Amino acid sequence: MPDQERPGGRRGQLATSGLRPGWTTGACATAASTAALVALRTGEFPDPVTVTLPLGRSPAFALTDEAQGDGWAMAAVTKDAGDDPDVTHGAVVRVTVRAGDVGAGVRFVAGPGVGTVTLPGLPLAVGEPAINPGPRGMIRENLTAAAGGVEPDVVVEVGIDGGEEMARHTLNARVGVLGGLSVLGTTGVVVPYSCSAWIDSLRRGVDVARASGQDHVAGCTGSTSERVVAELYGLPSVALLDMGDFVGAVLKYVRGHPVPRLTLCGGVAKLSKLANGHLDLHSGRSRVEPEHLTRLAVEAGAGDDLARRVAGSSTALEAVSLCADAGVPLGDAIAAAARAEALRVLWGAPVAVDVVCIDRHGGIVGRAGQS
Repeated sequence: MPDQERPGGRRGQLATSGLRPGWTTGACATAASTAALVALRTGEFPDPVTVTLPLGRSPAFALTDEAQGDGWAMAAVTKDAGDDPDVTHGAVVRVTVRAGDVGAGVRFVAGPGVGTVTLPGLPLAVGEPAINPGPRGMIRENLTAAAGGVEPDVVVEVGIDGGEEMARHTLNARVGVLGGLSVLGTTGVVVPYSCSAWIDSLRRGVDVARASGQDHVAGCTGSTSERVVAELYGLPSVALLDMGDFVGAVLKYVRGHPVPRLTLCGGVAKLSKLANGHLDLHSGRSRVEPEHLTRLAVEAGAGDDLARRVAGSSTALEAVSLCADAGVPLGDAIAAAARAEALRVLWGAPVAVDVVCIDRHGGIVGRAGQS
């Protein structure tokens, strides 16, 4: 790892899980830009280059590449995401610093592989490079320190080698960031399996939908559920949130940033977990509970024999099918319980909620709250 202080070390105290934390693209861009500015001013690249990040961290990064010419200097840092399954792990963050207009301070532009904001609702104006406010602040503070305490007049071009291709595997296009990746990070540290980038993209998705005037958004657990709600309600892609397992993240954000209507759509097994009070639907962190399904089936009208068969079912979908054959609407009962849990999390926010449960092929097996 190209640093002297690992983020899980004595200062960070983050590696309590035994997994190795890493650095964000924002931290890497901060290190590369600082090295480039020093080279622009002195002719020499500091390698490794030490930077100051939030929470008192002062890591040092080795340089992957460096070059300079008349009025410019370029430095690159390879991102180490630690043990997080991050699409940008191993990406080369490449920053070129050039002399800028006198009195202009630090100005940011997108280099190859960094996207541009094209929709309102993000914390950056339309047309701005997708370098988030947190990394901008880290870069500006470190450049000011490297310039002796006065903000330098420079243009900072941040690029990520291969970033446009990597962005195809992210939610950037959904929230209107086109042409590459976003430069992210508020603390500079990647916490393994925190999925902070995905959750941040969900929040930005809500913001963009609101700013675009959407009065109906849908949180979907996958591509099949996205197709179902798009066909069911005629929703555009900007109104679709790829929430995966993070239904709790969607509900909590919408609670503080309400939209008139929210649809939750997903596989009946996942939504049965929400119905049972779980806000993280990942199979490793919550499970379908036969006892809960049996209770819902009984409340929906199942007799003793059917209840025993539901309790012995191997999957939620099997339980729903058994009940459907007997005329007992377990799918609707699961949807209703999931909707009730969603409303509980929303704490009275002015949001109308409906839930759509589907099978593996996109067939609707339960609904609640639909108008």
